[in-house]
Amino acid sequence: MKTKILLTLSILILTSCNAPASVPTGQVDSVTPTFVLTETSPPPTETFTPIPTETSVPTSTPTNTPIPVVESMKAIVIADKLVCRYGPGANYLYLIALNRTTPITLIGRAEGNNWILIENRGRSDSHDCWVNGEFVQAEGDMKHLKVVYPDVYKIPVSPYYGPTTVLSATREGDEITVSWIEIIVSPGKYESPNMFPYIVEVWHCVNGEYVFDTLGTDYPAIKFIDQQGCDQPSRGRVYIQEKHGYAGPADIPWPEY
Repeated sequence: MKTKILLTLSILILTSCNAPASVPTGQVDSVTPTFVLTETSPPPTETFTPIPTETSVPTSTPTNTPIPVVESMKAIVIADKLVCRYGPGANYLYLIALNRTTPITLIGRAEGNNWILIENRGRSDSHDCWVNGEFVQAEGDMKHLKVVYPDVYKIPVSPYYGPTTVLSATREGDEITVSWIEIIVSPGKYESPNMFPYIVEVWHCVNGEYVFDTLGTDYPAIKFIDQQGCDQPSRGRVYIQEKHGYAGPADIPWPEY
């Protein structure tokens, strides 16, 4: 009996030693991380910002301002004697001579030279005529006069002769040679011994300028210069001249470079 009691006590003691110890309330042995999901903003996306480009500013294109045209202009003669001729050049037929300080009315100009058409209407048979613009003093710029030659003003027509025919027009570099059929003007039809029976009108390029020349010759051929560098096309024509007027013109077939 005593032995049994001792055995029971021993079992109880052993059981007490192996029992787990109680954990005080509020204390933990380790921290377990708690993962809390939070809303994370996405990384900023790259946006394209255009770089300003240089914008071309329109520039004004220069334009040729047309010269205002006047119908007439007052002037006076500043030469002792100023010859007025039937055409716009020194080789045309003589009409009248004007004294210094004579008042005149300018009514047109030639294309390519400085000859000016003046009004001459004193009589019923009067004819407007041409003077060299270097020898008149005008009230304005004579470039404002309208161009009347060769398209408006017409030189008088000869009642006795017909036109010639151009035979050839050749070029050697800048030199043009023109020949035509000879027309013999009788001595009685000469205005003076110095009159040329042939007048050659040429609109040509010389040193970069488009000029109008009126060339006189006794022989049915002539040479002159025509260069490159002008905007307008060169051209020319041949007249027969006698004291009553002009026969023609015969157009020159212009040779190319």
